[in-house]
Amino acid sequence: MIEFGTGGWRAIIGDGFTRENIQKVAAALGRRMKREGVRPEICIGYDRRFLSREAAIWFSEAIVGEGVKVDFINISPPTPQIMFTVKTWQLPYGAAITASHNPALYNGIKLFTEGGRDATQEITDEIQAEANALRPEDIRPVDFEAAKATGRVVYVDTRDDYLDSILARIDTQAIRRRRPRVVLDPMYGVSLTGLMTILYSCRCDVTVIHDTHDAFFGRRLPAPNIDTMADLQRKVLDQGADLGLATDGDADRLGVIDEKGRFVSANEILVLLYYYLLKYKGWKGAVVRNIATTHLLDRVAAKFGEQCVEVPVGFKNISAGMQACDALLGGESSGGLTVRGHIFGKDGLYAASLLVEMLAVTGKPLSQTVREIFDEFGELHMAEYDWILTEARKEEITGRVFEKRDLPAFDVAVDRVSWDDGCKLYFADESWLILRFSGTEPRVRVFAEAETMDRARDLVGQMARALNLPF
Repeated sequence: MIEFGTGGWRAIIGDGFTRENIQKVAAALGRRMKREGVRPEICIGYDRRFLSREAAIWFSEAIVGEGVKVDFINISPPTPQIMFTVKTWQLPYGAAITASHNPALYNGIKLFTEGGRDATQEITDEIQAEANALRPEDIRPVDFEAAKATGRVVYVDTRDDYLDSILARIDTQAIRRRRPRVVLDPMYGVSLTGLMTILYSCRCDVTVIHDTHDAFFGRRLPAPNIDTMADLQRKVLDQGADLGLATDGDADRLGVIDEKGRFVSANEILVLLYYYLLKYKGWKGAVVRNIATTHLLDRVAAKFGEQCVEVPVGFKNISAGMQACDALLGGESSGGLTVRGHIFGKDGLYAASLLVEMLAVTGKPLSQTVREIFDEFGELHMAEYDWILTEARKEEITGRVFEKRDLPAFDVAVDRVSWDDGCKLYFADESWLILRFSGTEPRVRVFAEAETMDRARDLVGQMARALNLPF
């Protein structure tokens, strides 16, 4: 069965991710577009995973069969470039063939709507239901080459417009004066050409690792986290670089290494950029974070007389929250963020560019700016753990936590509990813990944030032991 989660539909290649299912999703979307009476045109792109280009062709054939013209980006673009194209070309929909940061065994489809934002849960639920109801004989694919010959599939290249829009939004002159030394790790993904273009345009000194096309991502998870960035850490130290930048498989998430070789968490990146935009650039506006993202953003917002808005997990909720309050920045602890005026989706290239600008404008090493923030607002540390679940274990945890609401007794008073997205406990000492099931993989995740990492891990341990999860 096709099942959309918080980041689109993802499935194991050859199991759920098959030609038949791909074309069912495309046909369901095409039929929806006809019912809505929107402009029958869509932008489609694909990442560097195994079968991605073929899947984009199969998707195109099925949606052309429903009377929709396809603008086909034929050189693996970053996912945010597809969203940018949907926005600037005023298209009703877009699609990216990608499983983002999932393991190499997975592939999937992300859908975007008018304005270049992630499709809402309501839209993906409806497409999912219709796709699962379709039979193979309901699909009316048109041969890809025949569709090209008749203009129903058109190759397009929007890379220059997308990159120029980023360059126009950053202080390139400040970066040129500083000429930072940057090590770039695209993690065998799609960000290489784009980020190299931006960094060279700003006269940065750039070294690149992991830049070849490898559908197995060097046999690592294509996600920029502390476990996957050891090579980047070593290279930053070897080169004496100012900064190390990594993006995930489809380039909508960012990972950072500072000049000391220290991994800078996604939470710290969010706080750094929000603080920089408020204090150094003098911009105004709220910040939107998801329910599993650092509360240090709340402290920074309060200091500058701004609001921090909490929303459920899923960047579609970040986008909606930003639009509702005209927020300055929105992001999540998994490494995705965007800034007002850009696209309403996460963009690792723009986030990286803005971070390089911050380095140049402040004239301070990244570690010094982090310390500046900690000295002013205090430190908060997040512990993140996840466990692969069998269906039986998932049902067991669901029954206890979400149906019976049988929560363990913690060694600190619980101020309140939120059930809006998973189960989040807000403790009296301002620490917090959340338990929720992944929207993209068969996992349960437990996050906790406290003033020390030891305390955060202890809170996770209390929940894990109560649920008989190995810890």
